[in-house]
Amino acid sequence: MIIKKITTLALLLASTVIFAQDDLSIAPFKKDLTNKQVLDSIKATFVHDKIASCIDSLWMKELASLDLYNELTLDIKNINVDEKVDYELPTALLKERLKKMDEKSPFNIEYNQGLENVIKSFLKNRKRAFERLMGISQFYFPMFEEALASQNIPLEIKYLAVVESALNPRAVSRVGATGLWQFMYQTGKQYDLNINTYVDDRNDPLKSSYAATQYMTNMYKIFGDWDLVLASYNSGPGNVAKAIRRSGGQQNYWNIRKNLPKETQGYLPAFLATMYIFEYHKEHGIKPDKAIANHFATDTIMIKNAMTFKQISALLDVPVAELQFLNPSYKREVIPFITGENHYLRLPIDKIAVFTSNEDKIYAYVQYEESRRERPYESMLASRDSISSSASRVKYHRVRRGESLSEISDRYGIAMSDLKKWNNLRSSKAPKGKKLKIYTNEAVASNDKKSAKPDTISVKESTAIASTTAKVFKEEKVVSFKDVVKYHKVKKGDNLGEISDKYGVSVADVKKWNHLKGSNISLGASLKIIKNERVVTTVRKEVKSNKPLETKIETAVASNETNDDIAQHPKDYYEVQRGDNLFSIAKKFNVRLEDLKKWNNLDDLNVQQGSKLALANTEEAAKEEEPKTETKIVEYKVKKGDNLGSIARKYNVAVADIKEWNELEDNNIKLGTSLIVSKKEVAVNEGKSSKKENIASNDLDEVKLYYVKKGDSLFSIAKRYNVTTADIKKWNGIKNESLKPGMKLKINNG
Repeated sequence: MIIKKITTLALLLASTVIFAQDDLSIAPFKKDLTNKQVLDSIKATFVHDKIASCIDSLWMKELASLDLYNELTLDIKNINVDEKVDYELPTALLKERLKKMDEKSPFNIEYNQGLENVIKSFLKNRKRAFERLMGISQFYFPMFEEALASQNIPLEIKYLAVVESALNPRAVSRVGATGLWQFMYQTGKQYDLNINTYVDDRNDPLKSSYAATQYMTNMYKIFGDWDLVLASYNSGPGNVAKAIRRSGGQQNYWNIRKNLPKETQGYLPAFLATMYIFEYHKEHGIKPDKAIANHFATDTIMIKNAMTFKQISALLDVPVAELQFLNPSYKREVIPFITGENHYLRLPIDKIAVFTSNEDKIYAYVQYEESRRERPYESMLASRDSISSSASRVKYHRVRRGESLSEISDRYGIAMSDLKKWNNLRSSKAPKGKKLKIYTNEAVASNDKKSAKPDTISVKESTAIASTTAKVFKEEKVVSFKDVVKYHKVKKGDNLGEISDKYGVSVADVKKWNHLKGSNISLGASLKIIKNERVVTTVRKEVKSNKPLETKIETAVASNETNDDIAQHPKDYYEVQRGDNLFSIAKKFNVRLEDLKKWNNLDDLNVQQGSKLALANTEEAAKEEEPKTETKIVEYKVKKGDNLGSIARKYNVAVADIKEWNELEDNNIKLGTSLIVSKKEVAVNEGKSSKKENIASNDLDEVKLYYVKKGDSLFSIAKRYNVTTADIKKWNGIKNESLKPGMKLKINNG
C-alpha cells in the first residue's frame, strides 16, 4: 500500500514538471474553457515545497459531528447529583485524589457525595466520549492555556470549554450561544468579537479564548471566587447575585447551589468531574485518541481577494472539512475581502508554502472564475458607454529594444490581451521594430447635461455654433519624471544581479533601499525598487489670441498634434520644474551639457519653468533605423530515454514552445529526430552601428553572460575568461564565494 502511494505521488510530481508553464495571468484564459481545464493548467505550474499530509478524512467527519456536544449538554442538563451510581471507585481513593487536585488548584475542590455520583456517572457512561475529547484537546488546549496565562487566569478553566461545547467550535445551543466558549450574541459584541454575514469570531478559537479570559477577569473582580465565576459564566452574574441573597449572604457554591437555575446546579460538578477524568484517565483505562493536528504545525496567511473554501480545496488539495476545522469563523465557507479589514486563512505549514509560492496563480484562477459570473447591468452600461463615447482613435507604437508588451500596455492604459488581439499576436513577446496598432478613447468630459461634445472641433461647425469671440481650448500633454516605488517578490532562483538588471538599477541601490548587508535574499521576500519613470498628464488650456475663430481652432489642433508626437516619445522630452537649471537636468538624465544646449538652441544655462526640453537629437533619432535581426535556431537530436519534459528542462524552455516550433500535435517524439529547442533573435552587424554601439566598441567593453553550472567556482570561471575573482564579484555585487547552479554572471572582457 505504501509503495502504491509513493508511486502515485511520484507520477503526480512528474506530470507537474512536464506540463509546467513559464507565465500565468488572467489574460490567457478563454471564456470557452471549462473550470477544470483552467484549474488543471494552473495546478500544473504550482511550485511544491514538499508533499502535504492532510488530516485523516475520518477525523474530519468526527470533528464535523455534533453528537458529542448534544450528548454532553443533555447529561449536564439532566444530571442528578443525588442519584448513586454503581461503579468500582473506592470513596477513600477518590477523596485522596480530590485532595491532591485541590492542593494544585485555586478552585474549592472538596469531596461530597454529589460530586462522587457525577464522576462515577461520566466514567460509567461516557468513557468513549472522553477518549475522543482528549484527542481533540491536543489541538485546542495549547491555545486556551496561552490565552488564560496572558491574563493570569487558572489554567484549569481550559476544561470549561469541554463542558460548554465538547470542543466543537461550531456548536450552537438552543438559545443561540455559539462557539467553543458559547458566547451569546450581545456578550460577543461586548467583548469586540466581530459578527457579520460572513464572519463570526465566536467560532474563532483564538479570539473567543481571549474574550473568555477577559470575561473571567471581570467576574472575578465582582465575586472573588472562581467557583462563583464559573457559575456566573453559565447563568449570568445576576442569577448568581440573586442566589447569594436568597441564601442569606452565603458565598460558597455548594451552599447557594439550590437557589441557582437547574442547569447551573449540575454545571460546576460536571466541570470538576471533567477535570478529574482528564487528570486520572490512565488510572481508569481511558486511552486518548491520536492527535488530529497540532496547532504549531499550522500557520496563517492574509488573503488579498475573496475566495471560497471550494476554490482553495481544489487548488491546494485540502479537504473542505479540514478548512472548516482550521477556519471555523467563516460561516459561509467564504473568506471575504473587505477594504480596510484583514482576513486570514489558516493552513498546514506545508500548504502555506505552496500558497505563498503560487499566490499570483491562485488569485488569477479566482479572478477567472469571478469573470465568468453573469453581469447584465455592467454589460448594459458598457454598451451604452461605447455608443455615447467618442470614436476610438488609432495610434501606432514602434517597439523599441528592451520593451515588452506588458510595459506598452501599461503605458497606454490598455489590457495586454487587447493589444495582442488588435495586432494578431500569439505570444507575449514584443516584436522588435514592428508598429503596433493601439485604440484609445480621449474624449473630454463636458458639463453640458444634454450632450457631450468631442474635443476635436471642425472649423465649419465651430463657426456655425459660436461667434468670433468664442473661447477655444487646446489639450497639452505634460511629460514629467518622478520616482516610482515598486516591489519585487523574490522567486526561486532569483539573485540581486538578475533583479537589478530587470529593473535597470544597480545592485548597490537595491541593497540600500532594502537595508541589505550581504547578497543573500529570502524566497518570497518583497524588495523595494525605486525607478525614475515618466508621468504624462493632460492639461486643458484656453487659446488666448485676437485672431479669428478659425485660426484659433487651427492653432489648437496643430498644438494637439505636436503634443501627441511628444507623447509618442515621452523619454525624449522633459518639462522644466521649479528650481531646475540646465546643469541639474543634464546630470539627471546623464547627457552632456553642450548637447542639451545644442538640441534646444540655448545660449546660457537659464531655462523657464514649464518649458519642454529635448533630451536627444530628435532629427537624428527620426532617421535612425532599427537594427536588423536574424533568428538563431538550436537543434537537438532525440536520444534514448528522452521526453519533451526532460528536453524542455535541459534547455530551459516550455514544452508548449517546443511543440509549436516543431509543429507537434502531441507529446510523442521519435528516436533520432532533430528538434528545434531554441529560437532567439540576434542583432546583425552590417558595418553600421548606432552611436551607443560606437561608444561601446571604442571603450572595448564587451559584456558577456555566463550561467553557473554544477561544480563551477569563482576561480574556475575567472580562469576561463582570463579575469580575476575580485572582478567577477565587483561586476555582480557578490561578497561571498558561494555560487548556485543557474545563477547569471556578467563578465566584462576588456
